[in-house]
Amino acid sequence: MKIRTRDFIYTKDDLFFASTNYVHPEDRVISFLRYIPDENGDRIKNGRKYSKVNSDEAYSYLKENHPEYLYFCNVTNIEMMGVPINKIETIIKPDERLKEIREGKENKFLYEKLIDLSDFFHYIGGIAYEKLGISGSILPNLEKNDISDLDFVVYGLNNHKKAIEIFKSYKDKEIELPNKTIVLNSIGDDFWDRLYEKRIKDSSLTKEDFSFYESRKNNRGVVDGTLFDILLTRDWSEIHGKWNDTKYEKIGDGKIEARIKNDMLSFDNPAVYEIDDLKILKGEDINITEIASFTHTYAGQAINGEEIIAQGKIEKISENRKYRYRLVVGTTRESMNEFIKLKDR
Repeated sequence: MKIRTRDFIYTKDDLFFASTNYVHPEDRVISFLRYIPDENGDRIKNGRKYSKVNSDEAYSYLKENHPEYLYFCNVTNIEMMGVPINKIETIIKPDERLKEIREGKENKFLYEKLIDLSDFFHYIGGIAYEKLGISGSILPNLEKNDISDLDFVVYGLNNHKKAIEIFKSYKDKEIELPNKTIVLNSIGDDFWDRLYEKRIKDSSLTKEDFSFYESRKNNRGVVDGTLFDILLTRDWSEIHGKWNDTKYEKIGDGKIEARIKNDMLSFDNPAVYEIDDLKILKGEDINITEIASFTHTYAGQAINGEEIIAQGKIEKISENRKYRYRLVVGTTRESMNEFIKLKDR
């Protein structure tokens, strides 16, 4: 069964999960619970109400109601969520959902903005419509009227890089499309408070720091008053390996200085940065060769050649009887006391 990061899974228990991995065990899909049935919920689909859940709520709900979706993973050595194969009702894919919206089967103002984005990346960026999609709440059709953000998906590493570059070149300018003129704006002050409160739960980054890093990433903007993200999902040809090929073992806390050597996967999930010129500031004196971040906050945080300071958890990675070490930032969604920063900022 082929399921990628950012696909959604609707289960026989009326639950919506988001896939969080490219490879999966034979008996289940690695994913995270996002929406649950709730008679007081603020999302409606087919006459039923649902609520979105955060990390703590998701684990609590499954432990109480559906413990079969939780299991101890022998790859990561922690309890994880995973949809058992026999519980899958439907797989909902971002590219197919965008195609459905483009074909006009539903008429919502929010969808017009999504179509404008897809036209921009297609006509201006030269990216095929088949390499574009929509994730987030719109994917399972659980958006909140016309106020939800747009989690726009671009398939393929090179396509995503191209999308970032063309947005950087065209943002805040009039853009001529075949049937209309649009403007894709930078994020203004009216969005920063909301984004900062959503993402940062400690003192790791000030709001000024957060807005500095986010602005230069060029993966987030505003279309006609609606926030959008440009998210990466790998093409099928870019997905390698099998579940259980790699094992992860937590070593302890770590803080390092390093130089970014390769940022090609910095917008992936997890975001990965190859590093060199390592200096250990805290933790065991071992050769850490990469940083991985499981939180969107630190995706695209630094680019090739930049010197950074990072703090998180050190992991040992065992693969094909060889091993290496990485620093993990974002071991929880809130990333408490974990960060990636420029050394000289």
